[in-house]
Amino acid sequence: MDKIAAVSNWLDLTPQQIRCLAAEDAVAVLPLAAVEQHGEHLPLSTDLDIAEGLLRAALPQLDPQRRVCVLPALAVGLSLEHTAFAGTLSLSPECALTTVCELGDSVARAGLRRLVLFNTHGGNKAVVDMAALKLRAAHGMLVVRANYFRFAPPEDALPAAELRHGLHGGALETAMMLHLAPHKVRCEVLANHASLGQAMDAKGSLLGPEGEAGFAWMAQDLNPHGVTGNATLADAALG
Repeated sequence: MDKIAAVSNWLDLTPQQIRCLAAEDAVAVLPLAAVEQHGEHLPLSTDLDIAEGLLRAALPQLDPQRRVCVLPALAVGLSLEHTAFAGTLSLSPECALTTVCELGDSVARAGLRRLVLFNTHGGNKAVVDMAALKLRAAHGMLVVRANYFRFAPPEDALPAAELRHGLHGGALETAMMLHLAPHKVRCEVLANHASLGQAMDAKGSLLGPEGEAGFAWMAQDLNPHGVTGNATLADAALG
């Protein structure tokens, strides 16, 4: 049997190699993304590009003694809030939860007991939370809920208001795409799209899409263009 790399791709392995990884207590990583609008300056693949780019950067830095196996990315997620915009693909909440749970069931059947749900789309967060709990209850697995937007950006990287309200197609996502896939970014149409949340926040309201008392929203509720944030602040170095 050829030696399995410290970081491997599930699709490249054989059943025996998967069994070997399970015996070594390997970690399975399931990337979760979305295919949805991010304005006219970013592609529909933005969340998937970010997921794959972050994993490419992070996984080689892990302890080589820890085996990691990356599953095929779940490209289409729960994107109901973006369905008013052409190009968005979305699963139903029920289908999204079932899909993640059944993929987790398959990982458990293969003998792996550690699973990271690596998510780059805000709309998937509730699915990730519930799936992790269900898989823990069903299989006793350690299931990590890793939502990249919960990771703190570099200090003073962007204005506080942009970090709080520029959540979709704003400076942060645009900067990451300029770093990871610059050929996909239409720099000639970068713009500042103010969010309803920022206007409510300025009035001191606790109610808001990102407020202490949040509410459900569709993308067009926050800005008619379906984008929130100032993409003109983005550059590849920030990404």
